Amino acid sequence: MDLTKQKCVPCEGGTKPMSKKEALDYLKMTREWELVASQGVPLEPMSIQRKFVFKDFTEALDFTNKVGRLANQEDHHPDIFIHNYKKVDVTLSTHSIGGLSVNDMVMAAKINQLL
Repeated sequence: MDLTKQKCVPCEGGTKPMSKKEALDYLKMTREWELVASQGVPLEPMSIQRKFVFKDFTEALDFTNKVGRLANQEDHHPDIFIHNYKKVDVTLSTHSIGGLSVNDMVMAAKINQLL
């Protein structure tokens, strides 16, 4: 399955977040992303995260803006943290369901394509 060919879709009420096993299976399709606990709670709810390092602040900011444009196109918005002038951490989860959905994996795969 090519996640980059999929489109994020709004999660309906009652949608359950992915299990840890489902998330780990999907992560095999999104290189360099890792499963992390959200807000200090051990893997419940879960997020995925990838850390990027660029040459300088300008490259980090350009990448952040590309992620922002993609997020608006997909209507699925990550948390983005620029630090140490050239590092960018991107964290994805589906806030409306309190955990991970396929949308997060789609965004991760599409973010990877921005490099």
